[in-house]
Amino acid sequence: MVCAFLRAPAALLALAVFLAPARAQEPSASHLAAAREFMDTIGVLNPVNELIPTFTDQVRKQNVARPELSKDLEDVLKSLQPEMQLQRQQVTNIVSRTYAKWLTEPELKELTVFFKTPLGAKYNKIQPELVEDVVNDVQVWTQQASEYVMVRVRAEMAKKGHQLQ
Repeated sequence: MVCAFLRAPAALLALAVFLAPARAQEPSASHLAAAREFMDTIGVLNPVNELIPTFTDQVRKQNVARPELSKDLEDVLKSLQPEMQLQRQQVTNIVSRTYAKWLTEPELKELTVFFKTPLGAKYNKIQPELVEDVVNDVQVWTQQASEYVMVRVRAEMAKKGHQLQ
């Protein structure tokens, strides 16, 4: 009886290990480099580049009431620039791994080539506005489709003698 009691957890553990998804393999250096090149090509981190100066501007604005600190504050902010670059590198590494998780190295290279073409560059440039237009169009369609379905349901229910509001 004790032996069976000990075997059950071991069997469950073995089953869990067998059924667990395989641990994702760490992307190679060249895979990550392809991801970084693609990210640079499409400018995925451009908003992050704009955020870092925003952080320092916020610090300046918070200390506007203390003008006597401005010189020292500027010195500190300047001295922190290498650390801010490390922060930028950290987010670059994080996002590169995410791209490498979803796209193979050859796919990233092919996408990079495409986005360096005039058509790829145009698509990349118009993509934010295009997505906004699509979202707006889908919202309009959603409203119209919802109203259409309600009208049709009311009509069909009326045929069955039911009045819906």
